[in-house]
Amino acid sequence: MVGRYGEDVLAGDWRRRKVTPEVDAEVDLVVEDADSGFCGAVVGFEAGAVVLEDRHGRRRNFPLLPAAFLLDGRPVTLRRPRAAPVPAARRRTASGSIAVADVRAQVAKASRIWVEGIHDAALVERIWGDDLRVEGVVVEPLDGIDELAAQVRDFGPGPSRRLGVLVDHLVPGSKESRIVARVTSPHVLVTGHPYVDVWQAVKPAALGIAAWPVVPPGRPWKEGVCAALGVAEPADMWRLILSRVDSFADVETPLINAMERLIDFVTEPPG
Repeated sequence: MVGRYGEDVLAGDWRRRKVTPEVDAEVDLVVEDADSGFCGAVVGFEAGAVVLEDRHGRRRNFPLLPAAFLLDGRPVTLRRPRAAPVPAARRRTASGSIAVADVRAQVAKASRIWVEGIHDAALVERIWGDDLRVEGVVVEPLDGIDELAAQVRDFGPGPSRRLGVLVDHLVPGSKESRIVARVTSPHVLVTGHPYVDVWQAVKPAALGIAAWPVVPPGRPWKEGVCAALGVAEPADMWRLILSRVDSFADVETPLINAMERLIDFVTEPPG
């Protein structure tokens, strides 16, 4: 056999000289050890060897050598399967939405959301900031809503330029409800919450108190709250409040509902 045909192709371990396919040794895969003829199902691994169990329940360990096993009568190289990657838990934004990975903030759209003041804006950013950046919606604070109708006219709302307005203490019969009634554009949605101030929309439990203090009529509400809770300045109280808000779970449902409505309204496609 040597000479005309060169090297004796039958000499040596011919089985390991061939290129054989690699197969993951998944549990319950039935293979045969090529040397011993032991046939069994994969049940595990020990010290770099695969453990096979035959139909009688006998187990043997076999090294994971190249072409050491037969699968359906053909030589294969078994390999230990890679551990399946554990899927990362879905990250959620502070608003409870599923966070969108690797998405840059959009260029700001023409539509806007207005809130009554800088505290409202800070709280909205704290909870809905991620969602709004993805949508390209800017939140702008107002200095009160006394001139809301005129400000809306100056804004010039339209089908591609919607406006949402979040109003504090929006309850029937209030001054705020009368101001809001003068805004009639179909491209503007004004909604709000029943609380005197956006501070009160934060759950008392988030601050470690049983309830917000009752402030007597005629006294500025924020000053009354600070006095009752032993805080010197409203600015100090606000910093404390904001530091205790981590997600939508820390604010009351009417605020959540109002903001979700506004976001849906200003991001609705025209037409």
